[in-house]
Amino acid sequence: MTDYEVSRSAVLPCDIGRVHALIDDFREWPAWSPWEELDPDMSRTYSGADAGLGARYAWSGNKRAGAGAMEIIESRPDRIEVALEFLKPFKSRSTVSFDLATVADGTQVIWTHAGSLGRLVSLVSKVYPMEKAIAPDMEKGLAKLAAVAASSGDTD
Repeated sequence: MTDYEVSRSAVLPCDIGRVHALIDDFREWPAWSPWEELDPDMSRTYSGADAGLGARYAWSGNKRAGAGAMEIIESRPDRIEVALEFLKPFKSRSTVSFDLATVADGTQVIWTHAGSLGRLVSLVSKVYPMEKAIAPDMEKGLAKLAAVAASSGDTD
């Protein structure tokens, strides 16, 4: 197994509470998650808590979107941690975290994706590293999160 960690950060010009609310509720993710647009017809199932600790989200989509599930395993005002499990196109488990901090220009968000790669994906990652595979999507997601947060919430 090969371990990986990819992080991206951005300062969003909005209140930390608004950013937290958009991340802490999986029903908000279609508005900003870069992977949601891989399959507009993707099926989504929400269970557990409505938001925060214990909230669960499962999806099943086309070959590009695959299938999997997420659960919020930690929810504090300054941090949200999500357990992520892919079922298709390959099985894997990882942790996704969002660290939030109030800064002069708004809210700093540090988005980290970390896990271990199985043998097959580990081989592929030697040619196409996880950094290259997911960092551009994370950057796109942070930009979309900033736009959604600024347009629909407090901009203190």
